[in-house]
Amino acid sequence: MNCSGERGFTLIEMLVALSVFSLAALALIRLQAFTTNNAAELELRVVAQSVVRNRAVELLTDPRPPSLGDSSGEEQNGGLDWTWTQSARLADGGQFVQIDITAREKISGAPASLTILRPAGMLLEANAPLPAN
Repeated sequence: MNCSGERGFTLIEMLVALSVFSLAALALIRLQAFTTNNAAELELRVVAQSVVRNRAVELLTDPRPPSLGDSSGEEQNGGLDWTWTQSARLADGGQFVQIDITAREKISGAPASLTILRPAGMLLEANAPLPAN
C-alpha cells in the first residue's frame, strides 16, 4: 500500500491540538465559576443596599429625629439575617443630622453603606426617654 498519497494528521499534531483545546476549555470553566461567584456577591450587595435604604426611609419618615451617637440592630431581608449600625451626629452648624448607616449580612459579610442628612429639629440624646405628648 502506498502511504505517500494519504493525507491526515499525525498523532503528535492531534495531541497538541487536544492540549490547546483542553487549556481553552479549562479557562472557560474558570471564567464561568468566577462569573457565578460575582453574580452571587452582587445579589447580596443589592439586598444589603435595600437594607440600608429601608433603614434610611424609616429614619427620614419618623417624626422624631434620631438620637445622636451610635446604635445598631438586626433584621431579616431577602431571607437573610442582617446587622445594621448607624451613627448620627450634627452637621452644617447643627442644622442637620448626618446619619451614616451600614449593614452586613451575618454569614457572608456582604457590606453596604449609606449617608443621609435630615433636618435637626428636636434632638434626642442616646437612651433618653421620649418626650410626653
